[in-house]
Amino acid sequence: MNEQNNEVEEAFRRFASNPVAITIDLHRGHLDPEVATLPLDGARAAALLERTAPLLDAYRSLGVPVIHLVTRYASREDIVSNPYWAMQSGRDGVRGAIAEHNLDGGPGTELMPQIQGADDLVLDTKQRYDCFIGTELEHVLRSGGHDAILLFGVNTNSCVLATAIAASVRDWAVFVVEDGVDTMMGDEFHRSALAIMRGSFGWIIEGKTTIRLLKERARTGGERRSSS
Repeated sequence: MNEQNNEVEEAFRRFASNPVAITIDLHRGHLDPEVATLPLDGARAAALLERTAPLLDAYRSLGVPVIHLVTRYASREDIVSNPYWAMQSGRDGVRGAIAEHNLDGGPGTELMPQIQGADDLVLDTKQRYDCFIGTELEHVLRSGGHDAILLFGVNTNSCVLATAIAASVRDWAVFVVEDGVDTMMGDEFHRSALAIMRGSFGWIIEGKTTIRLLKERARTGGERRSSS
């Protein structure tokens, strides 16, 4: 384990000279039990927010930008045009309400209040698991000169996994913040997704480790590349 941790820290020091934090779908549609259509378990949702909000605040204080990706659909037809989702709609199971999820104008599309900072960027045109599809994410990352992404969000085994793969094949260094992700599908899917990402697409890292390494860089005069 120590050898693995050392590799992760070495990778962060080497490849994350100008990182950006990306949250995926930390909105009411997953995390607010009063309105959620595809809810994470209430206790897990509260715990995820409690872990994530302080980390994002720490990144902001250290000059790391935060970008939020939010799923929003214009119509039910936009959702069920995906064959898998069309088959899941109306069935028993965690995705049974997929066709009602985060329709435009609904409260589910709102970020949880403790997540968003005043200067954060929100991209709310996401309609598929891969956050690069139908959004300006790639343009924002390239124009900002960002070399690494710190991934947060829901669900570990769908949107987080798909976005980690998409970022990796576009040659960004991917760091999945382990305490900043979870899934409504339970521990087995959560652990499996982390293992897949660790095995082929990036590094799994604890939030406190990212903060320590960023502070270490600041103390030693390490320079981040300009995002201008």
